[in-house]
Amino acid sequence: MPTGKPTRPIVVALLVALAPALFPQAAAAGSTALASHKSPFNCGKTFYANNWSPGHNPSGSIDWQTYGGDAINGETVRATAAGTAYFYNAGSTSYGKWVEIRHGDGTRTRYAHLATTVRAAGSSMSVSQGTAIGTVGSTGGSTAPHLHYEQRTSSGAMDTSPTVDGVTISLGQKKAVTSTNSCGGGSANPYTPTEVCGSGYSVINSQPLTGGRVYLLYNSGNRNNCVVTMKTSNVGTKTAMSAFLEPQGSNRTTDSGSYGYYAGPVRRSAPATCVKWGGSIGSSSYTSPFQHCG
Repeated sequence: MPTGKPTRPIVVALLVALAPALFPQAAAAGSTALASHKSPFNCGKTFYANNWSPGHNPSGSIDWQTYGGDAINGETVRATAAGTAYFYNAGSTSYGKWVEIRHGDGTRTRYAHLATTVRAAGSSMSVSQGTAIGTVGSTGGSTAPHLHYEQRTSSGAMDTSPTVDGVTISLGQKKAVTSTNSCGGGSANPYTPTEVCGSGYSVINSQPLTGGRVYLLYNSGNRNNCVVTMKTSNVGTKTAMSAFLEPQGSNRTTDSGSYGYYAGPVRRSAPATCVKWGGSIGSSSYTSPFQHCG
């Protein structure tokens, strides 16, 4: 474990210069959020929660950074409590790619400087505690990978002593927090087969796999087929996956790799042609016969 203070990423002054609709002024400390929050990381992950003071903007926000040898860059970021997630992108300034989750009690949490988000900017989705919403990065006004995290009261004021996984991090404190988030076997996949394959596709067949399901979809408009393998457990954790599609009389096209959410999409045109399709998650696999010949 390092004994020195982790390198502090610099959040540029544009954080407070952007439109108030996106970045309301930090108010005086409000009451502690009513929602019960867990760490925004996978079960068992331990990172430093740094409540920098003075100088961190807005005051009371947390920078999550590397703990020991467990690098934080690329880590899955999860909802600390249930609610509705809204996705934004401030480009190369301020929060960069970020998410705000509005919880049922009116409180809000923010997750900034993300490398990726599970939905495009301008979209929203319902999330449970533990739902994956993105990955740690260094977008916007940041010079090193970390997760900028805020808890806000129902009035919009910053909670300057946020609590996660039962650990309260007050102004000026730095604490190691071990996540108990998603320890119950993972959370729902934020993607759907039709979303992955694209507009116009409908599911025509699927088969179960251990830890997920492989889908065959068809687009009647362009007569293309699409195959995607979706995770239902260990969502957000990269494991070996694949998806393939083989029109009869043609070569097979396969997408394989280490993925956290899905393999594919594999799209092929096969008008009036039978197709063989399938996929895998780890050692669990499925291969169809040639079928769906219309």
